[in-house]
Amino acid sequence: MPPSLYHVVLLDDNQHTFDYVIDMLMEKFSISEEKAIEHAMDVHVNGRTIVMTCEKPHAEICRDRIEGCGPDPRLPKSKGSMIAIVEAA
Repeated sequence: MPPSLYHVVLLDDNQHTFDYVIDMLMEKFSISEEKAIEHAMDVHVNGRTIVMTCEKPHAEICRDRIEGCGPDPRLPKSKGSMIAIVEAA
């Protein structure tokens, strides 16, 4: 039986800039700028974006990476990291 897969889902908020999202995704997930821009647009338009799909332990680590990034230094009202969730694929 193949392992169960889970999505790492980044949720939208108004406390982080597009640049923050793009830079964070490129740094934490080693994705291209083009792909990071696609995710930034997706989270802005749809309120969420699936950053990756993998087995649950790795998904939880990836969620924690996002939630450990801290506030957006470009935006004074930013008080903390973006929120990500893990959900069954």
